[in-house]
Amino acid sequence: MTYLYYKTSTWTGNPQVNDKTKGQWEHLADKENWRITQLPNGYYQTEVNHPDNADQWSDVTRRETLEGAEQAIDGSIEHFKKKLEATKGPKVVKSFKK
Repeated sequence: MTYLYYKTSTWTGNPQVNDKTKGQWEHLADKENWRITQLPNGYYQTEVNHPDNADQWSDVTRRETLEGAEQAIDGSIEHFKKKLEATKGPKVVKSFKK
């Protein structure tokens, strides 16, 4: 998770996000690309498949409960949706008239 988070959350100061990175964020923001597996020790592991190879999965987090694992996935999805929204640039939230 640390590398995945670092790779997708580090901002280099350049507001332009390349298409490859944007594609990765779109992939990570889609819940269909995630799954939860149960480990032999009873914990649950969240995994995401690779955009280039849907049969290859990377582990992301481990949680004690199934509900906790799904909440972790939902949190990740929200994180990447916000990053995609930010690529659209500033948005007007309030304007004033004379």
